[in-house]
Amino acid sequence: MGIDLSGKVVIVTGGAKGIGEGCVQKFLDSNAIVISFDLDDSSLAIQESKHANLESSFSSHVVDVSNEAQVEDAVTKVLAAHGRIDGLINCAGIQTYGSVTDTTEEIWDRTFNVNVKSMFLTAKYVAPAMIAQKAGSIVNISSVQSLMSQKTVVAYAASKGAINALTRASAIDLAISGVRVNAILPGSVDTPMLRTSADMHRGEKSIEEVLADWGAGHPLGRIAKSSEIGDLAVFLISDESAFITGQSIVIDGGLSIQVPVILPGK
Repeated sequence: MGIDLSGKVVIVTGGAKGIGEGCVQKFLDSNAIVISFDLDDSSLAIQESKHANLESSFSSHVVDVSNEAQVEDAVTKVLAAHGRIDGLINCAGIQTYGSVTDTTEEIWDRTFNVNVKSMFLTAKYVAPAMIAQKAGSIVNISSVQSLMSQKTVVAYAASKGAINALTRASAIDLAISGVRVNAILPGSVDTPMLRTSADMHRGEKSIEEVLADWGAGHPLGRIAKSSEIGDLAVFLISDESAFITGQSIVIDGGLSIQVPVILPGK
């Protein structure tokens, strides 16, 4: 039986593309009222057109979630429209590249502003409504690269590690009010961001060949679909996960559990 979130109001940041879009669809499938925040107005327009028949359960706002004034204004509008917020899914994020010696200060600051500051700001303005309700759930999208890392992603990996710490600290602060905070740590997920990375590193291969290669590195033999991350997000917002908080939950097709040594003949 699927999870029914009828009457629940859920904000998804970075909701117009990638994991965020997958989460939006899964929450709509679960009968939630969903509000998509994204900076990309053209992608939001496409999403609005897709859900034009769901005026009572879907809406969107163009928001730079790294900007405090814009976050406060957007959250205020959601509360004015719906009177409550039951879930916050922080999906907004960027992938940046560079080692500790060649990452610029500008790239470092931009990575942390989008990937970490945004999650602090959305929680800052959403949590008071949840505290007043004595219930609510916040889910932060992190990455397995918060636990292990590849080369030349120093700012990205550091930002994802910070998300895990932010999640734990927020969970402790908000637990007394009945508000839960958890992080999801995906492996490779088929998103526009991953496809951009594949294009950057494909050499003579096609993007699909690169994605297949990366999928082969996961014991399950493939990369994830954004909808599969959405399934976990729905669970963490629902009452089915009522005793789970402060956790960093890995969903990576087994990527992080294997030793990268291949035995002869295997």
